[in-house]
Amino acid sequence: MFISSENSPPSFKDFTLVMPAVAVGNVGQLAVDLMVSTLSMKRVGHIHTDCLIPMAGNNPYATCSEDMEELHTPAEVYTAADLKLAVLQIRAPIVQTKSKKFRELVVSWIKSSGFSRAVVLSSCHAYQRDDQQLKGTPLRYLVTPSLLKLSADAFKELEWREMERVAAFPGLVDASAEPRLYIPGGGITKGLYTDSCAEDLPLAVLLLFCSEGDNIPDAFTLVNHLNDWLHLLDNPSKEPNKWKIPTSWSLLFGSGIPPALF
Repeated sequence: MFISSENSPPSFKDFTLVMPAVAVGNVGQLAVDLMVSTLSMKRVGHIHTDCLIPMAGNNPYATCSEDMEELHTPAEVYTAADLKLAVLQIRAPIVQTKSKKFRELVVSWIKSSGFSRAVVLSSCHAYQRDDQQLKGTPLRYLVTPSLLKLSADAFKELEWREMERVAAFPGLVDASAEPRLYIPGGGITKGLYTDSCAEDLPLAVLLLFCSEGDNIPDAFTLVNHLNDWLHLLDNPSKEPNKWKIPTSWSLLFGSGIPPALF
């Protein structure tokens, strides 16, 4: 359930929601970090659930010593009211046995909050691509029928590449077997997409084929891809297409090698 940080709960009516899937390389989460930091988004609440592994930490977007010690939790909601944009940042893995419950919670919250559309930022194992997926860009998208009705022209103009369906048993010729949607390493991405189709929810998935490692370049690629559609950085008063790296990224790979070792 959503718990507001303010006395009166915020209104999300007609807002666009962006959220990551906890997937390979954490690319979606890193991309959301860039959005929150660059757009100076305001924390308006958090999602309280037992579906995520409990954790707490300091403010990942601290800009001064005063706000550095704020306590932050696994699933928090931020908004940029002028852009009618909200993000749900997820910082902890989903408990394996509660994946379906978490998807149901997210879908229910999106519907009850009045979001005009939702976007899931995700990633997928690059090494498990089939032959057709090896060609061209590593970026793919999926869109529910409900959102396609509203944004068909926009997707056509963007000329994005839709996620291919692949053979259930590669290499075997079976005319009766229909191609399936396969997103290895994508966490709840496929389930959330299929649930949204069933619930007639306007939702899109933007994903990137990648591998584990330094996924910062992948995050920039994915968030720039999103910006091509939502035009988040098209404000003339801001430097165009310049994303601000959050302070928490300074410890992305740990604090370095202790000098005492040498």
